[in-house]
Amino acid sequence: MPKLTGKRSKKAGLPPGSLVHTGEKKAGEVNISVIEYDEANFQKRELKTIEECFLLKDRPAVTWVDVEGIHQIDNIQKLGDCYNFHPLVLEDILNTDQRPKIEDHENYLYIVLKMLHYEEKAEVVMEQVSLILGPNFVFSFREGMEKNVFHSVRERIINSKGRIRKMGADYLLYTLIDTIVDNYFVILEKMGENIERLEEELIKNPTKQTLHQIHQLKREMIFLTRAVWPLREVINVMERGESSLIKDSTRIYLRDVYDHTIRVIDSIETFRDLLSGMLDIYLSSISNRMNEIMKFLTIVGTIFIPLTFVVGIYGMNFEYMPELKWHSGYFTILGLMAAIGISMLVYFKRKKWL
Repeated sequence: MPKLTGKRSKKAGLPPGSLVHTGEKKAGEVNISVIEYDEANFQKRELKTIEECFLLKDRPAVTWVDVEGIHQIDNIQKLGDCYNFHPLVLEDILNTDQRPKIEDHENYLYIVLKMLHYEEKAEVVMEQVSLILGPNFVFSFREGMEKNVFHSVRERIINSKGRIRKMGADYLLYTLIDTIVDNYFVILEKMGENIERLEEELIKNPTKQTLHQIHQLKREMIFLTRAVWPLREVINVMERGESSLIKDSTRIYLRDVYDHTIRVIDSIETFRDLLSGMLDIYLSSISNRMNEIMKFLTIVGTIFIPLTFVVGIYGMNFEYMPELKWHSGYFTILGLMAAIGISMLVYFKRKKWL
């Protein structure tokens, strides 16, 4: 489960642009992969050191550099010095609790998104992804989780599927963003299945574990909202912005991503309403169950009140009570008590109290 706040205390008192990694170390080693391609050719390789990226500068082909693992600050610093990235951009890459945003630095665009994964423990895990778009390159910085949704993009480039090899770096940026947004639907489908299962539990047998799962889903919805709501504005700025790095032919596809983002937001709002209603249903179910128990105990107590009265009378130690000498008095009183109890049950049934 993602934390509500990052470890910002590490940066307390430091000047702007100070490079401090505030996230968790999610990768043992830093993996740097590079794909260079044009319409006719492509080349994919793994880099051993960050200095090898410097040789890729000003290449004519589209270059995608994917950095997995941002906990080694020297790599980010060297890369920023080579490509003249602003120190505040480098700082934001290392601060993994950024909200989705876009910054136009004339020569490049800096974009922050949240990539979501669904673990086997039925928990949503959030990973920050920083993207930098240049004239003919795209840099992606990921924290280094086990699952990587960018694998499908690599396959499309290698197999030359679609128009990605025919387009420029801005289309590659669109493809990465579209992949992240499409993965939101996968997360929402699994959460929808969990919500349906909880609804069945609420009807059949709600327990404390059910309440815990409802609160967990509500918490996850908060993280989804934080990840998607600002993204809508990011896509809108890219679609309607004036940056020369994004061509008009790509803005059409960004409009489609914007529509997907709106659909995700609508689904999140629907799920949040359902969970709020489920919480009310749970509280009502517990209250109804308590009422049924109190109703049963009240009826039992009411039936035993006259029986206790009869037993109390014949439990008095007076010597001259008339019924004490009856030969069949014991069985007569038992029958009277049984008749009283049955009569009260019939009366309660007619009143529809049972």
